[in-house]
Amino acid sequence: MARPLKHPLRQIAIATNALAEDAMSVALEQITGITPGIHTDVQTGAVTVSAFLELADTRIPEVRRGVREAMDGLIECGIDPTPAKISIRKVPARDWAESWKRHFKPVAIGRKLLVKPTWNRKKAAPGQALVLLDPGLSFGTGQHATTRFCLQELVDVREENRPQSLLDAGMGSGILALAGVALGFGPVEGFDFDPDCVRTAGENAALNGMTNKVTFEQADVTRLPKRPKRKFDVVCANLMADLLIAEAPRLVSRVAPGGRLVLAGILTTQFPSVEKAFTALGWERLHDCVEREWKSGSFVRTGE
Repeated sequence: MARPLKHPLRQIAIATNALAEDAMSVALEQITGITPGIHTDVQTGAVTVSAFLELADTRIPEVRRGVREAMDGLIECGIDPTPAKISIRKVPARDWAESWKRHFKPVAIGRKLLVKPTWNRKKAAPGQALVLLDPGLSFGTGQHATTRFCLQELVDVREENRPQSLLDAGMGSGILALAGVALGFGPVEGFDFDPDCVRTAGENAALNGMTNKVTFEQADVTRLPKRPKRKFDVVCANLMADLLIAEAPRLVSRVAPGGRLVLAGILTTQFPSVEKAFTALGWERLHDCVEREWKSGSFVRTGE
């Protein structure tokens, strides 16, 4: 059952174009912590990227400002978000749930992992780890390419015969941490600057019976201790490029010897700068994935 709403349910809709829809979708997800839906009018070609979330009246100016700043960032990277119109409206809860049902489909990573909404009847295959998400919660769903890359990395790097720890940096909905638990990682931790993300991730953990198997906390990556108490076999950082570059030392300090660092949420035009920041610290790209405007990469320490 969905929990009672504390604030009005609203739709944040951005009118954009087909060339910018993917970039605008990731930008909106980074602002709200929720995977947006994308609607294209087949007759006019008009594109709308939208997300549904609880939003107090006092936070509307903050969200509008965040979206405008994201648009300016896209323009600086050579992506034109025209017509770039923003609308925020109250939405009946039933409309929100139906919208999620239209765009949130099961996401399978081979036969190892399945992420699906609670209403979907698709069953996990034998040996396939399962993560459930409910439309009554605010969450990321794994629909976007950058999130799928991280999920694929978790599947590929998991070794069943030995314990492996996982840190989800900038966890949003907690989907990567929960997938890690389902795949057998432990201990698993996640942090996010937004307290709403921490609450939502906790709710998703409870939905999957994982409350005692994962730790979530509110934290600012720019204020993390430079010498961490714990290092992790895998660190996933699906953060904005400027944060990845500025906080590269803090992120790599949290990877255990022989571990893997997964970086995602990066525009292809920004990836060289991100990679340069990490190679300067002794890391090398193991492999990467490019999809439209976005590039993600998996890194290891040089010589390991």
